[in-house]
Amino acid sequence: MVSDQQLYYMQCALDLACQGVGRTAPNPAVGAVIVKDGEIVGRGFHPRAGEPHAEVFALRDAGARARDADVYVTLEPCSHFGKTPPCAEALVAAGVKRVFVGVTDPNPRVAGAGVARLEQAGIEVRVGVQEEQCRRLIAPFKKHILSGLPFTIYKTAMTLDGATATWSGDSQWVSSAASRRHVHHLRDRVEAIMVGIETVLHDDPLLNTRLDDGAGRDPLRVVVDSRLRMPPSSRMLKQSSAAATLIATGAEDAAKIRRLEEAGAEVLVLPLNGAKVSLPALWRELGRRQVQRLLLEGGATLATAALKERLIDQLMLFAAPKILGGLPTRGIFAGPGCDKMATAEVLTDIRFEQIENDLLITGDLNPCLPD
Repeated sequence: MVSDQQLYYMQCALDLACQGVGRTAPNPAVGAVIVKDGEIVGRGFHPRAGEPHAEVFALRDAGARARDADVYVTLEPCSHFGKTPPCAEALVAAGVKRVFVGVTDPNPRVAGAGVARLEQAGIEVRVGVQEEQCRRLIAPFKKHILSGLPFTIYKTAMTLDGATATWSGDSQWVSSAASRRHVHHLRDRVEAIMVGIETVLHDDPLLNTRLDDGAGRDPLRVVVDSRLRMPPSSRMLKQSSAAATLIATGAEDAAKIRRLEEAGAEVLVLPLNGAKVSLPALWRELGRRQVQRLLLEGGATLATAALKERLIDQLMLFAAPKILGGLPTRGIFAGPGCDKMATAEVLTDIRFEQIENDLLITGDLNPCLPD
C-alpha cells in the first residue's frame, strides 16, 4: 500500500520533472526529491541532454543529509555510462536507504538494471509510485526509444457542432484567449510544430511561442508542402526566431528550393506516396533529428493522412461553447472516414480540463507500444 505521504513526495518529483519537458531530448524528463525525517532535503530535475540527471542534482542539494534518506524519482535511475555517470552508482555512494521509483526504464537494453544495482547494494527499492502519471511523463521518450519516431500530439479546436471554421472560412477564433495561451505553453514544451501548406496559404501563421513573460522557446517549424508552394515571403520566414523552418516536399524544383533557402528555410526532399509527401519518411527524419515531441496543428487534410498512417499518438481537442448552425464545412478531420461506428478510433486515458469556458479533452489515440 502506498501512503498519501509517498504519493505527495512523488508528485513533488513529477512537478520538478515538468520543468525539463521539451528540453531533454533525446533523454527523458525526470524529477527527484530526497526526504529525510519527513522533510524534503534535496530537489533536482534533468534540465537538458548532456547535463547531470535529476538524482545528481538532488544529491548535490541534499549533501550529507542524503545518507539513510529516501529518494523519490520518476524514472528508474540509470545504470550505464553515457554523457554522464550512472545515477544508480551515485545513489549507492551517497548511502541512501530507500528508493521509490515511478516507472522502470522503457529501454529494453537497460530496463531493470538500475533497480538491480540498487538492490545489490542493499538499498530497498519500490517501483510503481504514481505510476500512471510517470508513464504519461515519459511517453514521448518511450515512443522515440522504441520506434525512432516522435510522439505526436494533434491539437485542434472545434465548436459544439463540430466545426473548425464558418461557411466563409473564418476560423479566428474558435477557442478562447485562455486556451490559446495554453497552446503557446504547449509549443514551448515540444521540439517541433507541424502544419500543412494549406494552413500556411490560408492563415500565414508565425508558428512561434508567445508567452506573457517573453521566455518561451520556439520549436522547429515543419511545413508539409508536397508541390513546393511555400511563399518565400511567408511571415514565419520573415520573423526573428532562433528556431529553423523545415519544408518537407516531394518536388525537386531547384529554382524554388534556392529561393526558399535564400529566405532562410531548409528544404527537405522526401519520397512521395502518390502525389503527397511520405509522412512515415518525414516522421523517421524528425526522429533522427531527436524530435521527441511533435505538435501537429493543422489542418484537417494533414491530420487525416497522419491518422491513417497511425502516426498520431495523442489528441488535444478544445471544445468551445459555440454553435454555428448548419452542417460544418470543415471539421478536425477530412474525407468520409469510417463507415461503421464499430470501426471508429477510440481514445484511451481520457482527461478533461476546463480552460475558461472551453473544455480541453486529451486522450491517447495510438497505444501501439505495450508495456
